Amino acid sequence: MKSLSLFPPIRLEGRITLPASKSISNRALLINALSQGRELPRNLSDCDDTNVMLRALQDMPQLIDIGAAGTAMRFLTAYLCVTPGVHDITGTERMRHRPIGLLVDALRQLGADIEYMGEEGFPPLHITGRTDLEGGDLTIAGDVSSQYVSALLMVGPTFRRGLRLKLTGNIASRPYLDMTITMMRDFGAKVNWTEKDTIEVQPVPYTPRPYSVEGDWSAASYWYEMVSLARNKDVQIDLVGLCNDSIQGDSLVREMFSSLGVHTQFLTEPDGTSVARLTQGEGVTCYFLCDLTHQPDLAQTLAVTCTMLEVPFCLTGLQSLRIKETDRIAALDKELGKLVPLKTSDSSIEWEGYYSADNTDLKTDARLVFDTYDDHRMAMSLAPVCQRADNGIRINNPQVVSKSYPNFWSDLDKVGFIVKWN
Repeated sequence: MKSLSLFPPIRLEGRITLPASKSISNRALLINALSQGRELPRNLSDCDDTNVMLRALQDMPQLIDIGAAGTAMRFLTAYLCVTPGVHDITGTERMRHRPIGLLVDALRQLGADIEYMGEEGFPPLHITGRTDLEGGDLTIAGDVSSQYVSALLMVGPTFRRGLRLKLTGNIASRPYLDMTITMMRDFGAKVNWTEKDTIEVQPVPYTPRPYSVEGDWSAASYWYEMVSLARNKDVQIDLVGLCNDSIQGDSLVREMFSSLGVHTQFLTEPDGTSVARLTQGEGVTCYFLCDLTHQPDLAQTLAVTCTMLEVPFCLTGLQSLRIKETDRIAALDKELGKLVPLKTSDSSIEWEGYYSADNTDLKTDARLVFDTYDDHRMAMSLAPVCQRADNGIRINNPQVVSKSYPNFWSDLDKVGFIVKWN
């Protein structure tokens, strides 16, 4: 297993072109395929998850191995059900233990032909695709991964009767559903929220069109964290590619970090390039409370930032983190537990602001070592800790960032971080 040692820059300053949004890229690829578009969307993400989707949609092999890409597993499962052919879809060992029963049950109710090849409720799956699924009314839990719902919505226009989807319980990650709906409309679909818990998709086919993917606000969150934790007050990071009026729910990170000492200014350069300039603002809150039901991917970034700023915090709405690339609540409890004692539940993480007797001191001669649990967001959210550690930090299995941000370590190198691969 590889590792790297990471040390902070003398002064944090630079210009970074962010990767394209993985969430938008994967949706654009699937909708474009359903529209039978001949041209790929522009500015696709170069991350593992998107590359897996792209290869599968272009090659359509009988056996599709999506590796650790949870988005690809959910989206492609729905897509294969409405596409002629017989396919098996599988993934890594971890993927074969991530639940998919809710989506399979829903697709079966709509007429899909899916069989489990192993344990009931989990991949791998054997799918016989059809173009004559009836669709119709469906009720599904709304308080689980929004990717299940997005997968169903995107194939909705192919059903003979369309799709009327009623969501029960608290609707999680609603901005991701709104992103899906917006993109479906961009390709000509007729889809609307008809009630606060019901989405209706009419049986109107997609129309192919040119599409360009915007920069990734989830990736931007780690730069907000770096600016917040920087020791030099004249820090300045320019992020290229972010949209001020983004359809991404994680764009709210700019508001969240305004109370953690980061100021955002949007600039438009003469050639039309959009740039978000991050600088240190005035003051940091004395307590941080945030419901992340709709932005769960920001949980690790915010938890680490608050810990390093010594700001007590409580993050709620995290129920979906248990079924991500790893159990992210348990992983944070383990890694941040090397610094502070956390209180966790099935849907929350809290630090009350005190330290345990056996707390690892960042000012000791020992270098702090973090594990990443095959989770890209663990690696990227822990990296900025080096700015508050006298002897830097070491990160195990750092190459996991390729899942969403392949150039993360080289981008850190560009702005002066010292990155030493071990």
